[in-house]
Amino acid sequence: MDVTLSALLPDYSRSRIQDWIRQKEVKSNGQPVTAKQRVSGGERIEIILVPHPSEQLTSAEDIALDVVFEDDSLLVVNKPAGLVVHPGSGNWQGTMMNGLLHHAPALAQIPRAGIVHRLDKDTSGLLVVAKTLPAQTALVRQLQARRVKRQYLAVVEGRVVCDGRVDAPIGRHPVQRTLMSVQGNGKEAITHYAVEQQFARHALLRCTLETGRTHQIRVHMQHIGHPLVGDSTYNRRRAQVLLCGEPFSRQALHATQLGLLHPVTGEPMQWQCHPPADFLGLLHCLSILQERTHGELDIS
Repeated sequence: MDVTLSALLPDYSRSRIQDWIRQKEVKSNGQPVTAKQRVSGGERIEIILVPHPSEQLTSAEDIALDVVFEDDSLLVVNKPAGLVVHPGSGNWQGTMMNGLLHHAPALAQIPRAGIVHRLDKDTSGLLVVAKTLPAQTALVRQLQARRVKRQYLAVVEGRVVCDGRVDAPIGRHPVQRTLMSVQGNGKEAITHYAVEQQFARHALLRCTLETGRTHQIRVHMQHIGHPLVGDSTYNRRRAQVLLCGEPFSRQALHATQLGLLHPVTGEPMQWQCHPPADFLGLLHCLSILQERTHGELDIS
């Protein structure tokens, strides 16, 4: 039954159909079905499309969202640093998901309010949200097929001499289970990076994700010896980094570009957003530091 319905309803994932079967929302000739139930043809199938109870949220909050694009299927948000994407341990209110439910109440009927990928709390930038279940399924499939293009700006420590590629699998840290690390038995993770600007002791990189693992850019940059400025989790030297007299208070990471195929029209779409004020301030401070360093070298 579940295989047949997956073929007949390509807009919905097999796991979603299995959820509906378990909730007894799928009936054949008026009777609830099982996933393994055989079909012979000619049955009258009825499906009630409902979210799983664990995915229903009722807490909509009036949280200002910077919406850069919206139509009947998609919503693209420029997330500020400091905003948690969805509720979890210690952050059950005041999240972007709560704000989305206020902005578009119909998202309460979509798993995870339509969110298909994440940004860390202290990472700023572009994030796409599906407004319908078929759109969500299509976007998840694009992510799995690596057709969603995501570029980030990152400020890292040290001099980066050339563009490069990090191909290193990522998994849970063997001791600190809340952290990620490069693991031989982890999931495939590939990050491409290009040097946008080299400063005296830091570099601005443009990172392109080929895969989308948790904390991927942060872990990969640490792995190659160039941790992100301000990253309190993966940069042990964070306390020593003083810029314009103050430490940068978050990881210097901004999702600057997002590209995908529209889930309904198939049209290629792309959005860009400039870094926020604190990120630009960091670059300004690094430029000043570079000028001072060059001046000291000229004098000597």
